[in-house]
Amino acid sequence: MQKVIMEQEIGATSYPGRGIIIGVTPDQKKAVCAYFIMGRSENSRNRVFVEDGQGIRTQAFDPSKLSDPSLIIYAPVRVRNTDIIVTNGDQTDTIFERMCEGDTFEQALRTREFEPDAPNFTPRISGLMHFDDGKFCYEMSILKSNEGNPECCDRYHFSYDRPIAGEGRFIHTYMGDGNPLPSFEGEPQLIEITDNDIDAFTQKVWNSLNEENKVSLFVRFVDIEADSEESRIVNKNV
Repeated sequence: MQKVIMEQEIGATSYPGRGIIIGVTPDQKKAVCAYFIMGRSENSRNRVFVEDGQGIRTQAFDPSKLSDPSLIIYAPVRVRNTDIIVTNGDQTDTIFERMCEGDTFEQALRTREFEPDAPNFTPRISGLMHFDDGKFCYEMSILKSNEGNPECCDRYHFSYDRPIAGEGRFIHTYMGDGNPLPSFEGEPQLIEITDNDIDAFTQKVWNSLNEENKVSLFVRFVDIEADSEESRIVNKNV
């Protein structure tokens, strides 16, 4: 797969939907995680990210305008021991709970399917970052309908056991705008990560998102050897 410039890939469409980026900084010292949400409706745009323990959750910016909390209010990021779970829905909780019971990331997602939001049947995208004794690896997953047919759930699992410095993977829910929205296709895109600084990286991702549709962004840099981290939250609604 050809490596592409991160900003160009994010900005290639006005509506990639929700997206996950996981990778490693160029100096190979830090693991990178980013999660963003976008919205076309007033209900979807009426959100912010807020801290929730070691993770985050979505919250209505104006509770009086929240018409339907299903599928938009959830915890995108949770931490279990040395694992960071990041997803675009309440499957975050499923992964957390099933892994506590001994299941793997992939086994936990076997209990879930794409979102029940016909006619889009939005894919469920998920990521798991694992740290162990100064080493880092990660997994990604997408659960999607079979070419828009809800009778079959197509399940794809990707594992990256030796991440390369200055590289990451980017997966998102939609290939672009449309009605119905076209689901993501293929494996997570290989992208360049050119920043060792979290603020520079955060600014690049945020500025690459479509101005009208972007809602919130979360970024975390984790020092792979020192077991320390930095996080940033950017909300359009402030």
